[in-house]
Amino acid sequence: MNHVKRLYRSNYNKVIGGVCQGMANYFNLDVSLMRIAWVIFAFFGAGVLAYIICWIVIPESPYGT
Repeated sequence: MNHVKRLYRSNYNKVIGGVCQGMANYFNLDVSLMRIAWVIFAFFGAGVLAYIICWIVIPESPYGT
C-alpha cells in the first residue's frame, strides 16, 4: 500500500494554532526545534505573517493528532 505523507495542523499539542506540531510531525523533528525555528524566522523576516498564513492554509488533522 502506498502511504502518502500529508501536512496537517495538530489538534492535541498546540500552543496557538498547532502549526509547529504539525510541521514537526511532517518533518519528523522535535516540536521544540520547530518552535525555535519559527521564533528565529520571526526575528529575521515575516515569520508571524507566515505562521498566520500557515494557520489558515494547512488543514486541521482529521485523525485527532
